[in-house]
Amino acid sequence: RWGYGQHGHEEDNLMKLQEIIRNNYKFAGIAAASFLIDEEMKKLCRRIRCAGYAEGDFRWKGGSAALSQQWAQFLNFGEQKRKLVTLLSVLLTVAVLVVFVLTLGMRGKKLLKAGLSLLLGGAFSNTYDRVMREYVVDYVSLKTGIPAIDGVVFNLADLCILMGTMAVVLGTSGL
Repeated sequence: RWGYGQHGHEEDNLMKLQEIIRNNYKFAGIAAASFLIDEEMKKLCRRIRCAGYAEGDFRWKGGSAALSQQWAQFLNFGEQKRKLVTLLSVLLTVAVLVVFVLTLGMRGKKLLKAGLSLLLGGAFSNTYDRVMREYVVDYVSLKTGIPAIDGVVFNLADLCILMGTMAVVLGTSGL
């Protein structure tokens, strides 16, 4: 009898796990897509740079945005402390991963889960760059005519982190 009860409990746990996966696989897909698309864009930028094109040679119609390249370290604040920035990046990415996994068992909370997915995909991409290359490739700059904005160069991972953070805040505020 004891063995039968134990076996039934394991089946219940397996069914719960299958339900969690069935209800949440799309959020893992968002994180993976964010990472993969950004990594492909970074590869493209490295190929363009290696081909000898100058920064800003590629502009979208109307000139409002440009494909640029900047080898960044945490908004350039961490240029002198790359190992510390890399360590912080790894620790924060692991923390987001833990929170993401813990939220998968919650019912509903779609905005929170989507936000964590974007945040995690962006964090994985920039952390991967820091660990593997010791720098992050930023490749988009907006051309607005406002010097403070024109000087900012970012990547899709940064945008995912920003949008993910906003979604997490909204998803936890009950809105």
